[in-house]
Amino acid sequence: MSKIKIGVITASDRASKGIYEDISGVAIQDTMKEYLKSEFEIVYRCIPDEQDVLEATMKELCDDAGCCLVVTTGGTGPAPRDVTPEATENVCEKMMPGFGELMRQVSLQYVPTAILSRQTAGIRGKSLIINLPGKPKSIRECLDAVFPAVPYCIDLIEGPFIETNEDVIKAFRPKAK
Repeated sequence: MSKIKIGVITASDRASKGIYEDISGVAIQDTMKEYLKSEFEIVYRCIPDEQDVLEATMKELCDDAGCCLVVTTGGTGPAPRDVTPEATENVCEKMMPGFGELMRQVSLQYVPTAILSRQTAGIRGKSLIINLPGKPKSIRECLDAVFPAVPYCIDLIEGPFIETNEDVIKAFRPKAK
């Protein structure tokens, strides 16, 4: 069986130009290394905050690279160039609003500005796309909240079986009847 592929997309004009280091994309990759017991590989892209580029990159990682999970960081705020949720909605067949609802709920425990965040998630074919905020601390808080449901979601869309490191995070799967 081939390795599980996980896409990581950083949407940042400055990081994509090398003006500063992409610490958010690294934070997602480090978190996946802690979370996952299954063998996997990361397919990483750091791109500008351009909706057409975001959409093309999401399609590439889902359709061509075969990523069962694509995690984005950046572009979820209210600023004019924050277009990641719009790109996600345009490429997905089904939206999964519960992910964004839970992430905002968790983030509100730390900062009142969490209500400004527009994280969401959706399904494209056999891929789950999750939009995360841009700060590494927020990325971890949000992933800790939603990731227990991710492996089962990927099961339901006929993706690969993902096993987590239960010392770090426990995946929830309903008991067989």
